[in-house]
Amino acid sequence: MDTMNTLETLRNARNLLLKLHKTMLDRERESYESLHGPLTATEFLSLLLEDPDFSWLRKFSMLIVEIDELFAQKDGYEIEMVEASLGKVRELVQMVEPDEYFRAKYEFAIQNVPEAASLHFEIKTLLQG
Repeated sequence: MDTMNTLETLRNARNLLLKLHKTMLDRERESYESLHGPLTATEFLSLLLEDPDFSWLRKFSMLIVEIDELFAQKDGYEIEMVEASLGKVRELVQMVEPDEYFRAKYEFAIQNVPEAASLHFEIKTLLQG
């Protein structure tokens, strides 16, 4: 794959990953609020950052931030860095992560949230092409 295609693939994967993350965040918030009542934006952010039940979602947000930082580098970036980031996206969506809790939560989201399933499939398809 040439450099421009690799960059474009990473950019598209990042955008899909962001949508997937948002979809799963919304689902988790909805689920949490149905048990504990409505949350303010600040309360929800606090849960996302500190509550162990939301830790699985941090894997997505940290990878998105890492990709954004790569694209924001003023001195450009090596193709190897782009390929490494694509590899991390691939590992995330293929659930090679040894973290059982992460896999269980992610699989549950894919099985129960049609939009999450669709975005997951879109990312996997993009990365195969």
